Amino acid sequence: MTEAIRVLLVEDHEMTRMGLEVGIEKTDGLVLVGQAADGLSGVELAQKLQPDVILMDIGLPEIDGIEATRRIKELELSSKILMFTSREDEEDVFAALSAGADGYVTKGTNITQLASAIEAVNSGASWLDASIARLVLSRATGQSPNKAKNPADFVKSVGLTKRELEVLALISDGMSNSEIADKLVVSLATTKAHVHNILQKLCVKNKTQATIVAVNEGLV
Repeated sequence: MTEAIRVLLVEDHEMTRMGLEVGIEKTDGLVLVGQAADGLSGVELAQKLQPDVILMDIGLPEIDGIEATRRIKELELSSKILMFTSREDEEDVFAALSAGADGYVTKGTNITQLASAIEAVNSGASWLDASIARLVLSRATGQSPNKAKNPADFVKSVGLTKRELEVLALISDGMSNSEIADKLVVSLATTKAHVHNILQKLCVKNKTQATIVAVNEGLV
């Protein structure tokens, strides 16, 4: 039997916490292991409990969710961080992703979709809500990410191999490492090596950021 995904909730609004607590407890495969009402407590509980996934709001007291995410990532825990917030401002979105967030979900998402997002980031895949993905696509200039770009030049400049491009495309499709390994008929260790090389060459911290680069550079 597969172990339940251990979730830590960092949210300052009591009613929201209560609603999420009920939803998570009723969802098979998820278990709520802790709650925090401010950013500092969230960092402390993350270090103490080392959950699989942390649901992180942005607008928190003490320190905000972006700074809390940065501090948790600096601890080098295996925990994935899924931003769960009503904020869709471009500055907040990219600050959260730059801090190391593994996914971004907007409040108003139903529990079924939220559970899917939690499962995705826990498996190592990226997750961006549709509204956030559209924001990513219109970053900076508001133009199509493929416009006035030469993907071949970018690939050459960063040194991506043909196989790494294949893996990057599958990452952008939301596949986990094990799914990529099955798709390409290679070992999981080989897949992890490709993913590691891709992240290094793109100078990003996680698969979500790699997906953003792939979209912005017209690679997918």
